[in-house]
Amino acid sequence: MKMNDSIPVIIIIIMLSSAFICPLIRGKNTTCFVTALGSNALSFILCLYTLIKTGSIGPIIYYLGGWPPPYGIELYVDSLSAFVGTVLTGTGLLIVLHSGKTLEEEVEGSKVSYYYSLLLLLMGSMLGIVFTRDLFNLYVFVEICSLASCAIISIKNERFSIEATIKYLILSSLGSGMVLFAIALIYGITGHLNFAIIHRELLETASIYPRNILAALSLLVAGFSLKAALFPLHIWLPDAHSQAPTPSSAFLSGLVLKVYAVSLIKILFVIFGTKIISQLPVMSLITLMASMGILIGSVLAIMQSDIKRMLAYSSVTQMGYIFLGIGLKNEMGMVGAVFHILNHALTKSNLFLAAGNIIHGSGVREIPHLAGIGRKMPVTMAAFTVSALSMVGIPLLAGFNSKWYLGLASLEASKPLFLIIILISSLLNAGYYLPVVISAFFGKDENVRLENAREAEGLALMPLIIFSLLIVALGVYPKVILDVIHKAVNGLL
Repeated sequence: MKMNDSIPVIIIIIMLSSAFICPLIRGKNTTCFVTALGSNALSFILCLYTLIKTGSIGPIIYYLGGWPPPYGIELYVDSLSAFVGTVLTGTGLLIVLHSGKTLEEEVEGSKVSYYYSLLLLLMGSMLGIVFTRDLFNLYVFVEICSLASCAIISIKNERFSIEATIKYLILSSLGSGMVLFAIALIYGITGHLNFAIIHRELLETASIYPRNILAALSLLVAGFSLKAALFPLHIWLPDAHSQAPTPSSAFLSGLVLKVYAVSLIKILFVIFGTKIISQLPVMSLITLMASMGILIGSVLAIMQSDIKRMLAYSSVTQMGYIFLGIGLKNEMGMVGAVFHILNHALTKSNLFLAAGNIIHGSGVREIPHLAGIGRKMPVTMAAFTVSALSMVGIPLLAGFNSKWYLGLASLEASKPLFLIIILISSLLNAGYYLPVVISAFFGKDENVRLENAREAEGLALMPLIIFSLLIVALGVYPKVILDVIHKAVNGLL
């Protein structure tokens, strides 16, 4: 059963309209913070409502302007879209909550209202990407998302952040160009932009335009892989994530990367479908790139001395896990990939917020100089530890469950090599996370700069505690979430 409801467009409108309100009240930073927080909270409640409705009734459909496809733009919220929307708004809510205490330490007071406007614009575009079922509308939201992402990095107005932004902008534009060219090829073949209609037409024309279809799929995979930082297309990520303000780092790593991965999932399984992609080598290429990213990203993370840069390279590894699940093309793999989207959103956001607290509280970001910081900032480092152990894949934490499903998917696909890669990468993850944790709590404090280190307060600690509790809860009792994910994956496959 399908339900015609305007809730999807209302959620997007809330975000985009709030983004335009913030600059109008510039100078009133607290009001802008409350606006951003309230918009995220309301959108989270509505996304949670759609998640419940799609689980019980079926997909929610809305035709913009009342025009159904192929003439109008369709918003289509199934279980996967509702789940991802809930993850985006819930995680974004906690990141914005944290920014209320720390943002003005990194961004000039006069720019804070514009910063919140950019965050809301970014969130609205991500929700648009997740909800739309129109290929060109997807491209429009992708462009908004890319530009807003660049802006929340460069807003620090420092040399390295601007340099990172330029690199990100150039490579992101290259990815966008590939996506746009692919859309033109698909439109030339099918004459349509709606996902479902394109899929029907591609099945009928696959034997007539095999090279065009292969070219379009290759461009889409390359474009979205670049934006999602899949190895070796990750070269923009370390600079962008490490030089951005703390909330920006959390948004970029925890949320933005996942949106592009979800877009690619829909392109592969909704637009092209398993019948077409099974005849092409694209999934083998994705698993190869993912495997390399899992291993090489971990090695590069071990080599870093800057804590935010280490976390940035860790994201390359974690995106490798997600794409590995996609590339395995079976139910277990997709469940593991979607579950890891949730786990990484919570865990990496928590790690970046904790790293921000450490830098703000101590002025130190070099890992060798953080010995003993756990005794100065116990709550922050406890949250960092929970997330770090989850990233390693310790049982009873969220990260273990998604890796477990990816391991089972590898065996189900008769590819045990991928299971070995997951196990090796977990050991490598321990190689760069555990020394930080052990040194923080048991290392000898020899850095005079840590003498004045202070624990964060109030709003800067609350999100870390909530994230940590969610990570433990998902590790101990993942059944409810897994039921939702299984339903979403079944709808795809």
